[in-house]
Amino acid sequence: MNSQSRTTSLSLTPQVVRRPSVSSRLSSAVSIAERGEAQDRGGVAAQHQIEEEIAKIKRYEDFTTIDWVQDAAREQLRRKARRKRQAGLYGSAQYDWRARIREAYDAAQGWIVVTIIGAAIGLNAAFLNIITEWLADIKLGYCTTHFYLNEDFCCWGEDNAASLVKSYAPYAAGSGISEIKCIIAGFVMKGFLGLWTLIIKSIALPLAIGSGLSVGKEGPSVHYAVCTGNVISRLFAKYRRNASKTREVLSACAAAGVAVAFGSPIGGVLFSLEEMSSYFPLKTLWRSYFCALVATAVLAAMNPFRTGQLVMFQVKYDRSWHFFEVLFYIIIGVFGGLYGAFVMKWNLKAQAFRKKYLSQYAVLEATLLALATAIVCYPNAFLRIDMTESMKILFRECEGAEDYHGLCDHNRRFGNVVSLIMATILRIFFVIISYGCKVPAGIFVPSMAIGASFGRTVGIIVQAIQEANPNSVFFSSCQPDVPCITPGTYAFLGAAAALSGIMHITISVVVIMFELTGALTYILPTMIVVGVTKAVSELFGKGGIADRMIWFSGFPYLDHKEEHNFGVPVSAAMIPDVISIPANGMTLKAVERLLTNDAYQGFPIVEDESSKILLGYIGRTELRYAVDRAKRERTLSPLARCHPLTAHPRLPLETVMELFRKIGPRVILIEHRGRLAGLVTVKDCLKYQFKAEAAEQDLGQHGHLRSHSQQGGGGGGVWVEVMGLTRVMHSGGGGRRRKGRRGFDKGCGGWVSDTVGRVSGEDKAEGFV
Repeated sequence: MNSQSRTTSLSLTPQVVRRPSVSSRLSSAVSIAERGEAQDRGGVAAQHQIEEEIAKIKRYEDFTTIDWVQDAAREQLRRKARRKRQAGLYGSAQYDWRARIREAYDAAQGWIVVTIIGAAIGLNAAFLNIITEWLADIKLGYCTTHFYLNEDFCCWGEDNAASLVKSYAPYAAGSGISEIKCIIAGFVMKGFLGLWTLIIKSIALPLAIGSGLSVGKEGPSVHYAVCTGNVISRLFAKYRRNASKTREVLSACAAAGVAVAFGSPIGGVLFSLEEMSSYFPLKTLWRSYFCALVATAVLAAMNPFRTGQLVMFQVKYDRSWHFFEVLFYIIIGVFGGLYGAFVMKWNLKAQAFRKKYLSQYAVLEATLLALATAIVCYPNAFLRIDMTESMKILFRECEGAEDYHGLCDHNRRFGNVVSLIMATILRIFFVIISYGCKVPAGIFVPSMAIGASFGRTVGIIVQAIQEANPNSVFFSSCQPDVPCITPGTYAFLGAAAALSGIMHITISVVVIMFELTGALTYILPTMIVVGVTKAVSELFGKGGIADRMIWFSGFPYLDHKEEHNFGVPVSAAMIPDVISIPANGMTLKAVERLLTNDAYQGFPIVEDESSKILLGYIGRTELRYAVDRAKRERTLSPLARCHPLTAHPRLPLETVMELFRKIGPRVILIEHRGRLAGLVTVKDCLKYQFKAEAAEQDLGQHGHLRSHSQQGGGGGGVWVEVMGLTRVMHSGGGGRRRKGRRGFDKGCGGWVSDTVGRVSGEDKAEGFV
């Protein structure tokens, strides 16, 4: 490149005259592989150095997705450079004990990280449990400290929690599970897992729980656990420079968060596998188990409740169940499914109302919610106490235990049934309006408390019926003069049903409840209840509250649990008009002008603008690095070394979505006979999915066929299906894109540019609301 001229042509690849045939490319690849073993180690080291320099300056843009393929290639290059370096040192004088220690440290770095993270999560969980219970004691009016605190301190908790969240860490609000699911899947949200969010979440969470709001700390425990993992892992270069490796650690942290929340390490691992992670290899499974084990062991050593139990509502059962009770277990399972569907529907309506009208009054809203909760709930004996303590009371057997509010008194059954029913209804109402307010808030324990109160109600009623009809054939399996019905087990199963109904999880709920009780005999009833809950929940739509919040916020998340059958090729969802870079003839100034547009995250490399023969792909960061290096060294080496994932235009859209789920590229280029035809991202697939769902809903409502517009990129198009053949009729002009059913407009608040070299500027980052 001429050092005296800034307008010299930019050559990104060697001069290409004709695209080689398949046989020539295959023979060339074989010859290159044969020469690779004899290549100088300096080439690998130089390439690794370049990758390291790019990694230092590269920062994934906020509200975009990571490129799993590129991160995996970078990790392979790092390992290859390490092996080459070790091979050069082995047998020489430089291969001493220091080199052996460095080698062992690099191999064990992952286990070291999860050990430190697990210990930190356990310590934080113990601290939060102690502070939360202390504040709950203050709320009830008795305090063992040496200073006097009045009842106004109860309102001080929620007010300060909302103020801390609003002023210092907005991401500390809510549960965080839906956002973490997207982050583990590859979405980037800067600051959501930062140190400041961790600090504010840990401080504000006990204040929010102590205020009496109908929210729990078990859901946010996943958030602060993942924050802990992210903060600690970034101290290690191996994870700081590789986003995909970091997400393996985050999956383990999610497991540890559930483990310390419920005292259930195996259940935490299964929860991370079933609900949180879209990619869960065996290595991540082992590390999740180890991290959960360390966190639980540290929590047990801290003994926050001074009872030897990991959670307050841990309980043991010494009586078995009877087969006639299966009928009542099914009733509890039906309630769990109906509860989940009802709460999710109305909570989303409350979220929409809050976002539209109350977004500027977060502190006032939280204060009024706490005041209303205290006024309404205090008269009820089962709502007055903390939710975890109420579950502890409702779970336990009557024999040999303290009788709270005459719960085991036969003469007070009717009053207790009325109180429990009122507690169930009121708690449901306050969960609907409280979950989502701007304080750290979870929905696990509130749901379990609701299920426990309903289940205990059913258990008391069944016990009364059995005692009134002891000689009935229906109760013939009961032994005389021995308690037959244990109402506490119904509360336990009701909690499992409600948790399964709100989260749409099954296996992990069974294991968590088993680890809470240690009762092998109640695994089958738990499976029956959770199975019925799952079946009823599926009747009202797929996905739990976390999935619905992803839908509500508009995050680019491809749910691996969903199955689609669109019947259209990928060309229906792709962006046809793409900004590409020719291999020859483009000036350095033109490239710099192209880089000034933040809407483009990468560019396909073509032979020339007329032929559009696809040669490669280069990311925005790599191109900026190459341009800066060219200015500095006055030379420019070939850059288009990244071989993108490509697909044929007629490849089914469902197959392309599977490629995004299982391989994780940021972009897939569409080529036809070697020519660039367009590109597609996760965002484009989701846009088409939501438009198709909206069109299907319209067909169901109006009962007639309707064509729907495909307005992606510059030119729109109307797809019409005639005799099973899909054809496109291009419409002129690119009007504003129609908003899909799930809201991809500016007000949606999560969608950000995943665009890669597109003409339209509509997809620029709008920010997160």
